[in-house]
Amino acid sequence: GWKDAISTTIINFNNEKMQITWATRELFPNENVSFSYTFDEGKHKVWKPCPIYLLDQDYNSGCLFKTEGPTLAISIRNHNGSEELFSKRLKSDFYIKPNQPENVTFFWKEDTVTVSCNKPERAVKCLRLELQYKSKFDKDWKSRTSKCCSVGEQGFDPRKCYSFRVRLKRLVPYCNVVNYSSDWEAETFWMNGTLLDSCDEHIKSQLNIVTVLSSLLAVLVLIFIFLILLCKWQRLQKTVMPAIPDPKYVFADLFNDHNGNFQEWIDKTDHAVVQTKLEYEEPECIIEAESHQEDEKNSDKQEPQEKVFSFSRAAENNDPKAAQIACLMPASNTIASFAGFQILMNDDMYVML
Repeated sequence: GWKDAISTTIINFNNEKMQITWATRELFPNENVSFSYTFDEGKHKVWKPCPIYLLDQDYNSGCLFKTEGPTLAISIRNHNGSEELFSKRLKSDFYIKPNQPENVTFFWKEDTVTVSCNKPERAVKCLRLELQYKSKFDKDWKSRTSKCCSVGEQGFDPRKCYSFRVRLKRLVPYCNVVNYSSDWEAETFWMNGTLLDSCDEHIKSQLNIVTVLSSLLAVLVLIFIFLILLCKWQRLQKTVMPAIPDPKYVFADLFNDHNGNFQEWIDKTDHAVVQTKLEYEEPECIIEAESHQEDEKNSDKQEPQEKVFSFSRAAENNDPKAAQIACLMPASNTIASFAGFQILMNDDMYVML
């Protein structure tokens, strides 16, 4: 009876290969056992030796061989085969582990996802297709199982990135005595029906968009602040250092019509000069000149002689009270102030200051 109590692990890989393992270090310490098997029934069994041994520290701990039928008999003997240490008969179909699902496809419709795969060639009724999924906000996988070979689920948020994986399972206890499932198909990442390399890539793209938008906003704010400071600086500059008027705008006709030729311009504007002479040649100036004539002759005979005329803007508006003439002494050199500009007249030459 102790022989039947030995624990073994039996796996039938998709009904193609059998793998049987045992705990050799616990069951058969310091002994390298041998393994044989047969799929024949009845009295005339043909036992076959293990073609491929699995080792545990150089000791035989399992055997891998081809599946040849539904009924299997195994035998474990000592190293020379003289004594049987363990034997067992079993149904190989009850230990099937299915292969991974093939040609897995995803179909998206609004918030519903339908996953399907190719149907296996055998025992489709014993198989179930399991779908597991989770978003970046979920800690654990969510599972959904359906008949082979299609499974659907609802409630997916199109704004989230999801991880999906699928596998095939054997029904227990109707088809298997052991709950075997296939290995998981490669994990895939989806968002609103679009296949992604990873959900981390989607998060990075969102972070990149946020970074770009933040940078643009910062640049716009800096430009706005710069414009405000520039306006304030221009106002301050006008207050502290007012702009000097350009004479070409005050005397537009001098520069536009006469190309800056002062002699030509002054000849064309004789009426203005005559008008100012008539308005400001008063008897007081003559009297003042006569009263001081002798003193000036005695004191400044050798000094240059000059005559200054001062015309204010009020004189241009024909206001005789607002104009003043100071006649220092009769001379050939004359300095006149007209509309904010000084004009030096010396014989035939006129200089604007």
